[in-house]
Amino acid sequence: MGDEGFVVDETGDPFVADDVAVARAALSEYDHPARATLRLLNLSENATYEVVDDHTGVRSILRVHRKGYHSRPEIESELDWLDALRRDGDVTVPVVRPARGGGRVVTVDQDGTPRYVVHFEMVSGAEPDEKALTVSDFHTLGRITAALHDHSTTWTRPQGFRRFSWDWQHSLGDRPRWGRWEDATGVGESERRVLDPARDLLRRRLEEYGTGPEVFGLVHADLRLANLLVDGSAAAAKITVIDFDDCGLGWHFYDFGTAVSFFEDDPAVPEWQDAWAAGYRTRRPMAASDEAMLPSFVLLRRFLLLAWMGSHSHSRESQAMSITYAKGSCELAERYLGSDGRRLA
Repeated sequence: MGDEGFVVDETGDPFVADDVAVARAALSEYDHPARATLRLLNLSENATYEVVDDHTGVRSILRVHRKGYHSRPEIESELDWLDALRRDGDVTVPVVRPARGGGRVVTVDQDGTPRYVVHFEMVSGAEPDEKALTVSDFHTLGRITAALHDHSTTWTRPQGFRRFSWDWQHSLGDRPRWGRWEDATGVGESERRVLDPARDLLRRRLEEYGTGPEVFGLVHADLRLANLLVDGSAAAAKITVIDFDDCGLGWHFYDFGTAVSFFEDDPAVPEWQDAWAAGYRTRRPMAASDEAMLPSFVLLRRFLLLAWMGSHSHSRESQAMSITYAKGSCELAERYLGSDGRRLA
């Protein structure tokens, strides 16, 4: 889902016509502009394409950034973190393929508007099946999250590093990055009677928790199992963390809230939370006060995704999903209001 218009070709596959043109223009900065096939893989904040070199068969990934979402310095800063993780960390992340001139970000002029494109090497593996998640999956994800936090809290960011913030103001405050959750389809007066008090309680708990460097810093901010690519099986599997597009400054344990994106109200979440925390502690300490905040970050993520649906609605199908999501959000909020915040059971 994205807010650029899209059409459907004769095969039924959606594509963004203007972004295809941007992608094709960007490829002229690489070595195979005339010998590549583009296939849309994902359309969300960005359009992501598989690039197949028609001569060699080599595959790669091209990401066309959404208009106005990131500045070029912000994209360069994301890539700085990826470079540092490959150099100094022990988390496997995608590799950027530079353009002929050595630049990591290609700028394409589209009717006077700069469009930014990044080219990545193809990553082997498949994402875990979200319909068959296990406690083992969340244990692994917790451990990987801790490794990322280990790196981000000790890494000296380069001068000029710029990423946006997921603080209260830019999440649910007066400058919400993904729009107002109140505007989502399915949120009316009756829903707000439940959601407003839950939001207020969430804000109080986050204010008490604070934004000191021990709890707030550079995070992935979309660390779902869907953003892990697993190549192989069992202990020998190679796991690559992808999609750092939303990385920014936020609460460290917001990363758990993102781990259960779109199924925050699943009855298994408390069990998954325990597994995630156990995996995290195999690599990095987690205070009891941090663990107690995990359900608050689940609710924060839920509000943010409700806002995202409202600001990215482009079809009847997405509006229908938003109505169902709003109903589930109310049920989650009621549980949050009726608990001490440590559990959403």
